[in-house]
Amino acid sequence: MSLYDVFKTTKKKLTVLVDPDKPTDKEIIKLAKSAEQAKVDFLFVGGSLLTSGNLDSCIKLLKEHTSIPVFIFPGNSMMLSNKADGFLFLSLISGRNAEMLIGRHVIAAPYLKMSQIEVLSTGYMLIDSGKQTSVSYMSSTVPIPYDKKDIAICTAMAGEMLGMKLIFMDAGSGAEKAISTEMIAAVKQSISVPLLVGGGIRTPEIAVKSAQAGADIIVIGNVLEQDADLLEQFTSAIHNLNK
Repeated sequence: MSLYDVFKTTKKKLTVLVDPDKPTDKEIIKLAKSAEQAKVDFLFVGGSLLTSGNLDSCIKLLKEHTSIPVFIFPGNSMMLSNKADGFLFLSLISGRNAEMLIGRHVIAAPYLKMSQIEVLSTGYMLIDSGKQTSVSYMSSTVPIPYDKKDIAICTAMAGEMLGMKLIFMDAGSGAEKAISTEMIAAVKQSISVPLLVGGGIRTPEIAVKSAQAGADIIVIGNVLEQDADLLEQFTSAIHNLNK
């Protein structure tokens, strides 16, 4: 069974996003063990920048200390590694920057073809969170307004029609507020592919509300940098929805 088949199952899932620039090796190992114990569904590795060159080593440590599938969540075309299980081929469909829509993908495609890791085309949508985030700045794009669910609906539908296997709605790292449940519900009702939602999800309660609204996969990251002990609470809250 491909990893995409796991994404497509109807069960709600929790993903942890790891920025390879931030944690030490010791912290990565601790996170991997905690994620394994908490039964996290996926691990994403990536960020808006890669300043330390730790991508390979971060993935390697995660793979050594957990059986959870590890995906690269690339912030640019330099975030490539054949050590991961899969690669989210992000196309920033909410913006109008050609480099983020297709330009950088052309550079990465030959490497990904040779690596033989599983590549999942992902329609990536930035949603306004109340402040400018790293990804909106680095991508030179304007997020979809917080209250414009009609734009989000049409963007997600276009992404699916273009062949995207996943739709990822993201408020961005350090978002002041999570994406509204109204927008999540409206988008989910308009597409048939799995919907990922991240950014601004600071509590298990927000995660549950987002999942109940229609998110198939909840993505968290920054909140664990502040309190790693929350991880089991997040996974339990999401997985309890499957009972």
